[in-house]
Amino acid sequence: MSIGEPAAGGAWWQAAVIYQIYPRSFQDTNGDGIGDIPGIISRLDHLVELGVDAIWLSPIFPSPMADFGYDISDYTAIHPLFGDLGDFDLLLAEAHARGLKVLLDLVPNHTSDRHPWFRESRSSRRSDKRDWYIWRDPAAQGGPPNNWLSEFGGSAWAYDEPTGQYYYHAFLAAQPDLNWRNPQVRAAIYEVMRFWMQRGVDGFRVDVIWHLMKDDRFRDNPLNPDYREGDPEPHRLVPLYTTDLPEVHQVIEEMRSVVEEFEDRLLIGEIYLPLEKLVAYYGRDLRGVHLPFNFSLLLVNWHAPTIARLIEDYEALLPRGGWPNWVLGNHDRPRVAGRVGEDQARIAAMLLLTLRGTPTIYYGDELGMPQVPIPPERVHDPVERNMPGKGLSRDGARTPMQWDGGRFAGFSEVEPWLPLAADHASRNVANMREDTGSILNLHRRLIALRRRHPALTTGSYHPVHARDDLLLFARHSGGERFLVALNLGRDPVSLGFREPLRGTVILSCFADRDGEAVRGSIDLAGDDGLVIELEPESAMPAASF
Repeated sequence: MSIGEPAAGGAWWQAAVIYQIYPRSFQDTNGDGIGDIPGIISRLDHLVELGVDAIWLSPIFPSPMADFGYDISDYTAIHPLFGDLGDFDLLLAEAHARGLKVLLDLVPNHTSDRHPWFRESRSSRRSDKRDWYIWRDPAAQGGPPNNWLSEFGGSAWAYDEPTGQYYYHAFLAAQPDLNWRNPQVRAAIYEVMRFWMQRGVDGFRVDVIWHLMKDDRFRDNPLNPDYREGDPEPHRLVPLYTTDLPEVHQVIEEMRSVVEEFEDRLLIGEIYLPLEKLVAYYGRDLRGVHLPFNFSLLLVNWHAPTIARLIEDYEALLPRGGWPNWVLGNHDRPRVAGRVGEDQARIAAMLLLTLRGTPTIYYGDELGMPQVPIPPERVHDPVERNMPGKGLSRDGARTPMQWDGGRFAGFSEVEPWLPLAADHASRNVANMREDTGSILNLHRRLIALRRRHPALTTGSYHPVHARDDLLLFARHSGGERFLVALNLGRDPVSLGFREPLRGTVILSCFADRDGEAVRGSIDLAGDDGLVIELEPESAMPAASF
């Protein structure tokens, strides 16, 4: 079984590696303990050494920071915490000079309640912008219009006493949802997109894109039969009428048309949905987002047969011509090293960077940065504050990047906004750069290998073996054939093949087996992985599950 074919004359993003930067935590240059745009500029050479092709920045726009930038008060400026438009233009110039693309986070579902649009909207029921947001009268018996819940806990409706109506907020009350059924709202956001692309931005990651449209009849969401006491409150309901409505796809087609007014731009959608629903966001005739972010690896049980089935299911569901993508970490989920363990973080990196499709790396994962425990007095995340004790805080995945062994890890000269990981004195770029077998150099070697071999970027995917802790698959393009062997467990494993298997290890997890000949069988230590280049006369291993 072979999945996928090499893309002929594919777009730049099909062979690219995307790197997400959380700007607050990347590099501080002005001594306030918070990262900034000049800090990103100062660290671009690290990204060039790593080998990535594009950087995606979490929001850097003016914001009251109720949700750390995802509550925007001005879409066409830069928050003073991070710099100004001049700094951003310099970042674009410096990144482009190094061959790096720059993607911005577009947050079109909601604004800050301090955005001029919302201030005008709530000023009067007769305001010209009243319909820019979602306003409703109280229920007949009083209280919220329906049972819709906020993703951050509690009712999704906030009462505005001066005008006697409720407004809808899918997240915080300080983040009122825009009304995407209003053509003026759409036009305003499309102008925002043009503003940044005219400046040179290479594309957008669109925040919560599956939330944009809501039921125009405002029907109650049904109860979730799988809800269990102790689950986060929003899980009580199935968001049938608040997310993933069919009308959203027309809006996304319009966004895509705006992006295509410019050359070589990329549109990514943030979508947390099952795979069979996720793939619909490629759109009719692939007129949706270029890449609906595939978060499956953030949630999957770390078990070889489960992962193999996930890969095959995803590939089988892709529409014809749809390009796959994989995400291993982001600012909303626990660090990969926290999910699968420090040793398996290497294997996760090998999986991410050898699968077919466009991979996204979260800053610090190239170091195997851990999920950092945050003491209660230093919690910033509104999710944790609204629903304490559920283990939902995102702060632990947003801690400062670890550049060197100094007191504040080279991130700042003062105490950072979030605490550093306990191991920052040893787990940092400066130390790992000199260690051939480090996870940092594993990332570099994997990305460099992808660049050299089309089979590992645009080549087809062949499942080979998935049993217990052992996962094997092959990549093929033209005359190139590679076998990827990953041990997802701690115990050594060995696998023999009936057909003659001949090849050479071209990349090993700890850089200690490169160049080793493979003849007939594969032996792996615990938490080990190999990329093997098959010889022309070698048989392609048959699938075994």
